[in-house]
Amino acid sequence: MSNTPPITVRSARMDDADRIAEYNRLLALESEDKVLDMKTLAAGVRRGLSHPELCRYFIASAGDKPVGTTMVTYELTDWRDGVLWWLQSVYVEPAFRRHGVFRTIYAFIEAEARRQGDVRGLRLYVHRANQPALRTYENVGMKKADYDLYEHDWSGAVRHADDRPA
Repeated sequence: MSNTPPITVRSARMDDADRIAEYNRLLALESEDKVLDMKTLAAGVRRGLSHPELCRYFIASAGDKPVGTTMVTYELTDWRDGVLWWLQSVYVEPAFRRHGVFRTIYAFIEAEARRQGDVRGLRLYVHRANQPALRTYENVGMKKADYDLYEHDWSGAVRHADDRPA
């Protein structure tokens, strides 16, 4: 892929919703062996695109071809009197991995966050078994935090790939 066009990043639009949903479906299956309910996922992506106070999506393109996406959500940090931006739903098409797509997305989001004035940092969570992603995040300067993640998910919209539907 030595002829890869320059990677550009832009804010996602509603007409990107289907692609973002498909990228999220692929991400869950590939990184965590989970199957997402597509109706719920598509509705969730559209909700996010309709409510920028909840999140923002970004699309990376090689030329005019979308090749990756990342979502940012927000967390108030009273300890820092500001906001943390959480990177979520990070996906790069396999043929474009190791070609600077995530590095470009990350640099774009970091610059956007710094321009806001009250953003105090960037965070993300990653499945502990996703070693390529861990290396990628370390390569852009992120450090492992001292936290574990707990959840109580009663949505029913996410299941392991080897589970049979109810």
